[in-house]
Amino acid sequence: MSDTIELTAEIRTTVGKGASRRLRRLEDKVPAIIYGGEGEAQMLTLSANELSKAMQIEAFYSQILSLSVAGKAEEAVVRDVQRNPANERVQHVDFQRVRADREINVSVPLHFINEEACVGVKMQAGTLTKTLTEVEVSCLPANLPEYIEVDMLEVESGTSVHLSDLKIGEGVSIVALAFGSDRDIPVASVTAKRGGGADLDDEDAPEADAPAADDAEEASDA
Repeated sequence: MSDTIELTAEIRTTVGKGASRRLRRLEDKVPAIIYGGEGEAQMLTLSANELSKAMQIEAFYSQILSLSVAGKAEEAVVRDVQRNPANERVQHVDFQRVRADREINVSVPLHFINEEACVGVKMQAGTLTKTLTEVEVSCLPANLPEYIEVDMLEVESGTSVHLSDLKIGEGVSIVALAFGSDRDIPVASVTAKRGGGADLDDEDAPEADAPAADDAEEASDA
């Protein structure tokens, strides 16, 4: 697991759309909230610059963060990030507290390896298609993986890697699989090349139609 990402937050006392706009425009801060666990929900503000740097790290969206609120550190995960659709600037962030003894559901990124060396692509001219980029898992905070590796090396053309094929750590389960085998969807597939069937041996190749004997005789008499 990577080093814990740390953020400093201040308790927010003003609420409402107008107050939130002033925070973003005049103070370069981002409104936020933390909830869950045994504590009450708290309205927060974060430094826009510090938040922007943290969000450039992949683990920000899937790992446990250390949030310092009024000098007290709280462990939390990101539950929602709201952005301005016009300019993609962050408008609000939701954090959820975590407890060491309670399982959490978190979407963890997938890291695909050996894509170029994949048998179905390199040897069989197939096309690799990724269906998912992340997977929701359930586990205790201490068991939360930073990412899940998907090895494509031995995947042949015409086959797929499903959720049930993923190698995950002990104490970690994939949420979708708890709802039945029909939720065992492909994570990635290698599609066979169109018309790319195996070459036929000479003995298997269909023979050209030979002219009938009578037709040959008629041709010689003409």
